[in-house]
Amino acid sequence: MTKKKTVRNNASMAVIGKETGSARVYSELRRNILSMSLPPSYPLDEVSLSQHFNLSRSPIREALVRLASEGLVLTLPNRSTIVAPLDFRSVPEYLDALDLLQRATHRSAAVCRSDEELKEVEEADRSCSLAAQESYESGEWLAIIEGNYNFHMTIARAGRNQYLSSFYKRVLDEGRRMLYFHNEFLSKSLGTTADRLNLGHAEIVEAIRDRNADRAEQLAYEHASQFKGTFLEYLEQSVTSKVKIVMA
Repeated sequence: MTKKKTVRNNASMAVIGKETGSARVYSELRRNILSMSLPPSYPLDEVSLSQHFNLSRSPIREALVRLASEGLVLTLPNRSTIVAPLDFRSVPEYLDALDLLQRATHRSAAVCRSDEELKEVEEADRSCSLAAQESYESGEWLAIIEGNYNFHMTIARAGRNQYLSSFYKRVLDEGRRMLYFHNEFLSKSLGTTADRLNLGHAEIVEAIRDRNADRAEQLAYEHASQFKGTFLEYLEQSVTSKVKIVMA
């Protein structure tokens, strides 16, 4: 019995170690992709990554699959993997989708949310405010990118429409790196403040709290429009020419 128990414990430890290794690879690669340390279309070679992390290729592959599910890496027909390209020609279509889905999910949240879901939205707002302060103080944008994503997805879930929430998640996933450019522009051209990074969130929470669907939708529209205007202005100033991007 003792021997069998030891075998089971060893197996459990192996699984935990494997999960920890995969999670570590995922976390580091994700952070580097969202911070643009790994630029769009950068090759991700499993052998090199295995050597870098001192792990077998299995946890490397698991991490890449997880990143692919978030739209951050792309597996090519020849089975090689790269950081997902950014195709700025599709930006207008992306921004239209963001606008429509943000309005729909936030309006739905104002109508359908429960008291418990409202508490979750309020907590997500507080967390996002702390993330904005962290990014403002450090000049690193990952905290606010994650805080903004979690805030809006918490609202989407409160809207209780799995299809809208799923489509909206896909749009937000694809837009995380666009937020990097957006925040860079705010920092370099307008001067970043924590409030500016977190613009409009408090008013959205208030509208959802008051079950004011029209107000929630209008604020969601204004929030998306602010991002759209800033991002397009950023592109027009050709700041993105500093980043190596392969057009799809």
